[in-house]
Amino acid sequence: MTKFMMNKKEDLVAEALDGIIYANPWRNLVRLDVDPWVRIVMRNDWDKKRVALISGGGSGHEPAHAGFIGKGMLTAAVCGDVFASPGVEAVYNAIVNLTGDAGCLLIVKNYTGDRLNFGLAAEKARKAGFNVSMVIVGDDVALPENPQPRGVAGTLLVHKIAGFVAERGDDLATVTKIAESANNALTTMGVAMSSCHLPGENTNERVPEGSVELGLGIHGEPGIEVMESQSSQQIAKQLLTKVFNQQQSEKPCALLVNNLGGMSALEMNLVTRDLIESPLSKNVQYLIGPAAMMTALDMKGYSVTCLELTPLFEEAICAPVEAAGWLKAVKIEALKSHKAKKQASEINAEPSENAEVARIINTICETLIANESDLNKLDAQVGDGDTGSTFAAGARQIYDECKGKQLPLNVLPDLLAVTGERLAKVMGGSSGVLMAIFFTAAGQKMAEGDALPEALQKGLEKMKHYGGAQLGDRTLIDALQPAIEAMVNGKDFTDVADAANKGAENTASMTKAKAGRSSYLNSENLHGVQDPGAVAIARVFAALKQIQ
Repeated sequence: MTKFMMNKKEDLVAEALDGIIYANPWRNLVRLDVDPWVRIVMRNDWDKKRVALISGGGSGHEPAHAGFIGKGMLTAAVCGDVFASPGVEAVYNAIVNLTGDAGCLLIVKNYTGDRLNFGLAAEKARKAGFNVSMVIVGDDVALPENPQPRGVAGTLLVHKIAGFVAERGDDLATVTKIAESANNALTTMGVAMSSCHLPGENTNERVPEGSVELGLGIHGEPGIEVMESQSSQQIAKQLLTKVFNQQQSEKPCALLVNNLGGMSALEMNLVTRDLIESPLSKNVQYLIGPAAMMTALDMKGYSVTCLELTPLFEEAICAPVEAAGWLKAVKIEALKSHKAKKQASEINAEPSENAEVARIINTICETLIANESDLNKLDAQVGDGDTGSTFAAGARQIYDECKGKQLPLNVLPDLLAVTGERLAKVMGGSSGVLMAIFFTAAGQKMAEGDALPEALQKGLEKMKHYGGAQLGDRTLIDALQPAIEAMVNGKDFTDVADAANKGAENTASMTKAKAGRSSYLNSENLHGVQDPGAVAIARVFAALKQIQ
């Protein structure tokens, strides 16, 4: 079973069209109620005074084609099953119900089923007295020798340009001629890292790992070349070489960058940057996208369409529309930045000496360094096995600076602040940031006049506030908080160390962690194992007790 969300496969297209109508911000879409199996979406503000523009084809290319219905673009879209042309009767009903004296233009992608079904419907409608013309879009340049190039994302630009002149009131002959000239000014090529997956079917992956396929069709048809690279810049160069080679002039152009359905926003933004900044794009004046506009279900890839601009085409692509799938054309401008002076966050504290403070610092650091392996082994049972290394990294930095007489040992507020700054840089992960918050906040409180125990308590409060863990959540707080509380209450250091040790021991009976990597484990994995962070704190206080 494929990973495809649906109810009943046979209802998928109709229900998806309802979703498009619900979501339309202009509330200007409605289903043409002819028959349950005739899927026509149309403008609900249409009055037949202008040339009607009808497009459509197989579904699976959303938002095309229903997403481009609205003032300034399509009048209606006739939707077939996934990757299957709508039937003749469906197209005929759309023509008959939407065409007035001004006539109707059918805009059709160059695929056999679409040409035949839309073509026969047009002939039937002409026989019935309707003025109908048809433009077949063939913008794909992947197969340059093919006399019948496929219609792909460039079709949307034909919708836009034809919609502009139809909306302003041009007659059918003029709208048709301009749509044809737009088609002749288009080139498109796509690339993909994987093909699409059809609803309810298993699809074999054709594109080798680490490669891309150039020139895939929007129904998953094979491309023309496999490129053994996924470098965005190299791929962009290949595509631009193909689409610009077909432009035999140096005229300005617009690029439409289309997500084929499976690319992330992050990737599409990178692709856009690489396309625009390519030396080949020197004549690109407008960008449309990046966006999913003519998709191929979930195909992991994108296409690039080049439109050679004329004054009329430029005016047309920039004109506002009321169609949910269209993105406003953006005039290309050089990137600008706002210059600012880098602000240094480092604390400028004068080194000073204090033998007693140095002894305490060295004891703390030596304890954490000596316990690196034990703490890692303990953490391996409940986490990712790096608690000892994380604490040891911070301890080595502070130890080296203390030995090198680089710390403000005689000014405790500065010492705490510098310690916080160093730990944030060298410890890494959340532990480093939490300890940095603890020492930084404590240093600030000491600078404001608090005694050391009270300052440490304020640092702990900040750590809990930003970290989200509380006493009993099976973290280092379970050892640190009881120790600090004992200090605030004036207990001697033996009691302080005992409080930390008891807190660490209590974590072995806590069967649910609420913070850190241990929170992803079940109670069986945690039972009887002390939290490594709490153990680290307890061993530091135990070592300090020995030198008091």
